[in-house]
Amino acid sequence: MFVSFFPTPKVFFLSAVLWTGIAMAIWFSGFSEWQTGLDILGSYVPAVIEGERPPFLSAEKAWTYIYIVACGLVFVAGWAVRERNKWFAWSVGGTTLIMLSTYFNVQISVFLNDWYGAFYDLIQKALGEPGSVTSGEYFGKLATVAWILIPYIMVLVLLDFFVSHYVFRWRTAMNNYYMEHWPKLRSVEGAAQRVQEDTMRFARIVEGLGVSFVRSIMTLIAFLPLLYTLSQQVTEMPLFGQVDGSLVYVALLSAAFGTVLLAVVGFKLPGLEFNNQKVEAAYRKELVYGEDHVERAAPPHVTELFSAVRRNYYRLYFHYLYFGIARWSYLQASNFVPLVALGPTVVAGAITLGVFTQINNAFNQVEESFKFLANSWTTIIDLISIHKRLIAFEALIHGDPLPEPIAGAANA
Repeated sequence: MFVSFFPTPKVFFLSAVLWTGIAMAIWFSGFSEWQTGLDILGSYVPAVIEGERPPFLSAEKAWTYIYIVACGLVFVAGWAVRERNKWFAWSVGGTTLIMLSTYFNVQISVFLNDWYGAFYDLIQKALGEPGSVTSGEYFGKLATVAWILIPYIMVLVLLDFFVSHYVFRWRTAMNNYYMEHWPKLRSVEGAAQRVQEDTMRFARIVEGLGVSFVRSIMTLIAFLPLLYTLSQQVTEMPLFGQVDGSLVYVALLSAAFGTVLLAVVGFKLPGLEFNNQKVEAAYRKELVYGEDHVERAAPPHVTELFSAVRRNYYRLYFHYLYFGIARWSYLQASNFVPLVALGPTVVAGAITLGVFTQINNAFNQVEESFKFLANSWTTIIDLISIHKRLIAFEALIHGDPLPEPIAGAANA
């Protein structure tokens, strides 16, 4: 699954984590102050409103981008020296590009949060003091969001296009790897499905979950300090009174509760998904044999195989019923957590509409990052079942012991 695409996968992913930590340590040790005189982009961009320039074109941000891109290039160059495989450009270079693009998207979210705060304060001023805001000020401020949304949309579209090719290259690498060992693998029940379908789904799901996980980490790094700072404006919490960094703790507790809840409620689902693919493969295989051999796919045998499919689906439907109740109840209830937490502060009139919007957006960003497992649980269940099938599939390649059902199929 990984060896076919990434160079020495365990070392590769470990080195990515270590290099990220080293790069962050260097940056926060004082390297971030070296941006003096680097208003490379901002100098050439006219202000939409006098004195106001798009925040991501400032000298500080230009230096941040230069540093991060340089770190990415150093990482790619390091692996180019250490080890290059057939898929190096996509596995190492492509993964690095996806991570850099994800960082940019997170930064856009931060800029949007700041923009909404200032814009809603302007709305509050206009509504509270009629005539205090002119049409030029209102629409001029509204126009500034274009500097944020246009590059954001372009990056999203181009990233989706690139990721589609990235996933297909990974699938191609797995397909080639399995076909090289096809004489050993062909006897496994559902071997064709594993090569054709499971490789596609595995690459797509791992890429999606990986990007979501990295985005969650980056979002926490970007929004946690902001939410902690904004929490200082929260006068008190229901039941607990004044607590420093209160909203950070509320977001963490809310997400932890949901993650534990869904993990407990859904612990049976991965095994059922695995069994579902197994009975589907047995049913499909018999039908395929029936196309070429008149003695195969006889009605009694096909009915028996389909009965196994039906039984497993009915079990899945039942378990997904109570899992869905728990999941959607939690996800809907969590939307009201910040409103409850901010209740005393809003009633006291201690914050403006713009600050309320900033706090609410920052809280949602932090909570959504903490809720990564809760939001992704159904996808993780699917991935676990696919991983089980492919691990068992690869056991034949490496000569490892096979799980009992697959061993029986291989020896049939």
